[in-house]
Amino acid sequence: MAEASSTNSAADEKGSEGSSPESVPPSSTISRVKLLDTMVDTFLQKLVAAGRRPSGIPEKDLCSIMAPYFLQQRDTLRHHVQKQEAKNRQLADAILAGRKQVEELQLQIQARQQALQALHREQRELLAVLREPE
Repeated sequence: MAEASSTNSAADEKGSEGSSPESVPPSSTISRVKLLDTMVDTFLQKLVAAGRRPSGIPEKDLCSIMAPYFLQQRDTLRHHVQKQEAKNRQLADAILAGRKQVEELQLQIQARQQALQALHREQRELLAVLREPE
């Protein structure tokens, strides 16, 4: 464990330099791979210390720990999606109701416009009759 900590602190010092992957010499890449192996080993040791019995296959051990987390995230996302879909349905219903109301108002406007035009025609006819000489 002490070796892993000293390796981690040395790696932190290397990582804080901010070198890009293109400018890293090949020997540094090997040390990064060793660092990653050390981190995985440290992680597995912590699992064992916590009472877990890893299978000895790091990928399988990580999957067994991460799977419940990802399943929980999936369920949370599904819940949010369902809520958003319900909200979208309510908004769509409100839009359809608004469109229907606009159509009804347009029909009322047309009917009143026709009635006004008919009234205007009748007024002109009445004025024409009243202006005729007797």
